[in-house]
Amino acid sequence: MTPTHSSPAQSVDFDVLIIGAGISGIGAACHLKARRPGTTFAVLEGRDAIGGTWSLFRYPGVRSDSDMPTFGFGFQPWTAHTAIADGHLILDYLRRTVREHHLAAHLRFGHRVVGAEFSSATGRWTVTSRLAGDGRETTHTARFLFLGTGYYDYEAGFTPAFDGVADFTGQVVHPQYWPADLDHAGKRVLVIGSGATAVTLVPALAATAAHVTMVQRSPSYVFSTAAADPIARVLGRALGHRRAHRIVRRKNLLLTQGMYRLCRRAPKLMRRLLIARVRRQLPAGFDVATHFTPRYDPWDQRLCVVPDGDLFKAISAGRASVVTDRIERFTTAGIRLASGRELAADLVVTATGLTMSPFGKVRLAVDGRRVNPPDTTAYKAVMLSGVPNLVFALGYTNLSWTLKVDLVCAYFCRLLDHMDAHGHATVEPVLDDPDMARVPYMDLNSGYVRRGVGRFPRAGTRGPWRVETSYEKDAERLRNGPVADRALKFTARAPAARYGRLK
Repeated sequence: MTPTHSSPAQSVDFDVLIIGAGISGIGAACHLKARRPGTTFAVLEGRDAIGGTWSLFRYPGVRSDSDMPTFGFGFQPWTAHTAIADGHLILDYLRRTVREHHLAAHLRFGHRVVGAEFSSATGRWTVTSRLAGDGRETTHTARFLFLGTGYYDYEAGFTPAFDGVADFTGQVVHPQYWPADLDHAGKRVLVIGSGATAVTLVPALAATAAHVTMVQRSPSYVFSTAAADPIARVLGRALGHRRAHRIVRRKNLLLTQGMYRLCRRAPKLMRRLLIARVRRQLPAGFDVATHFTPRYDPWDQRLCVVPDGDLFKAISAGRASVVTDRIERFTTAGIRLASGRELAADLVVTATGLTMSPFGKVRLAVDGRRVNPPDTTAYKAVMLSGVPNLVFALGYTNLSWTLKVDLVCAYFCRLLDHMDAHGHATVEPVLDDPDMARVPYMDLNSGYVRRGVGRFPRAGTRGPWRVETSYEKDAERLRNGPVADRALKFTARAPAARYGRLK
């Protein structure tokens, strides 16, 4: 796909500007193309490729941690046999989506959006981008802004300040910056971390490394699931991919949401079941109590999914091991632990997490006033109080990301339809309940959430200001519920104003 940059011949004024060409931005573009064919839009992407996460992360074994029938789009069947897919397959799926929905002409690569300001006088956003290569700035204008930027910083993964790193004679790598030429074959590898990235890396590296040790301060819940779904395969053959996709997507949604609810309602029972499942997949006598028994309840943090138990197979085969301890410091030859034990290594991978960043670090302003996200409250988890004509997509943390994105995009199209039908120029959520408590947008206890959620919008505790973790509740209010709401302030289109048509 050839990168497209702005030129004098290209339009810079649109009905909708979509920021980000990852799974959220591509989803929004597809929904607009299908539901509102007369709406003009462009997708601004800072990098030179689509895919977001799936084109950025190149570490060994990178894969989804949700099943692909629900992580894929509702309108674009996932046709591969694997339910937990490698990153390159997901990227191929997104490229196919772009191709089949004829989005290439709408994509503008190398546009790193740095600021966006809304003018109430004109009813339009002015979006400032910094171009890749020469660094010059360019502007686009639009009536609506759709933020499909995800929730983490593409430029800065999280690495704790370890003592003695400079003394280490081997190589230290963060998964977010994996070198293309890194050869780990035959090396002693330490993977620091116990989250989704760590449990993905360990079996992938263990295939050719001399040995891989996962070094964790405390364990996470690790859940083994089948890499391929036999039911999906049978239904695909019998019904065709499109009809089978709807059934499998619904089936997987019900199973995942059912498991989440059980974990929240019966945490002690689910804790026993999850740990017993791990114990059955490891050699007799393995210290599960130390290495795979978390201190927190299930779904206080995301479950780490391993397809076909690949992590446990690597441990059982002796190619990988787990050490649970605190790191005291790096040494010239590896790492010294708080217990006094030293682990020798040629390569240390700091799978220590991501850095959360709201809205791609885009500076938002309304009529010259800077928008500070924590001062805003999320309306139906799609818009921000006090910010007109802006919709954002942040996926679920307890279900597949894209389930929420599809609902947000459907709501966005319904909102535009409503505004067209009633002659509205702008829409702005207004929080008129000063006594309502405001809470963090995400309720996970993961380290990356605790570190970064304070920079995000807040959630409310009543009505449309709640951030729901239930697909059914979101479907009711975003896909089926009325658009008109007393918390939304609409303004009429001035007869003399030359606003872009949204039909």
